[in-house]
Amino acid sequence: MYRLFEMGDSGNCYKVRLLLNQLDIAYERIPTNILVGESRTDEFLELNPNGRVPLLILPDGRPLAESNAILLMLAEGSGFIQTDAYERAVMTQWLFFEQYSHEPFIATNRFWIHIAGEAEEYADRIALNEPRGYQALSVMETHLSEVDFFAGATYSLADIALYAYTHVADEGGFSLDGFPSVRAWLERVRAQPRHIPMTA
Repeated sequence: MYRLFEMGDSGNCYKVRLLLNQLDIAYERIPTNILVGESRTDEFLELNPNGRVPLLILPDGRPLAESNAILLMLAEGSGFIQTDAYERAVMTQWLFFEQYSHEPFIATNRFWIHIAGEAEEYADRIALNEPRGYQALSVMETHLSEVDFFAGATYSLADIALYAYTHVADEGGFSLDGFPSVRAWLERVRAQPRHIPMTA
């Protein structure tokens, strides 16, 4: 059985749990609280020297870190990865967008405000992140005004990756009121078979 070291309110961990559930793959959840150093123990660092979650332990014992790398491995050969080379590359493009243009701003502000409770301490950096977070949402809005899903005509890993932190963007101080196409897309993602909420 797969074992997943994770924090329940982490979007990066949630995206892995969501895919595992949608693929109907059995796994064991191992709660790992990064706020109290549980990902910095000698035992954890032997598995992931970067000291972060999620960390997936494969049934044969091999460890794999980085949420989008985990998604790509788990979804290999499934309908969540496009078979057309160009559409698959577009899907991967949005995975990079999520990690470089979306997560560093939307997820980071959410962490400081909602998880760590350090909004006052990081107020200046939160303010700096706001325009770039809204810029990412604007890119998404423009794309989703023309398509139902991010890569091709069907739901894919790109949607899972971007859903994770977008659907809780308000917890980082980002309003989705001005992004109707993004809000409609969130509803389409929630309607997918075997969808689970982050708190499940």
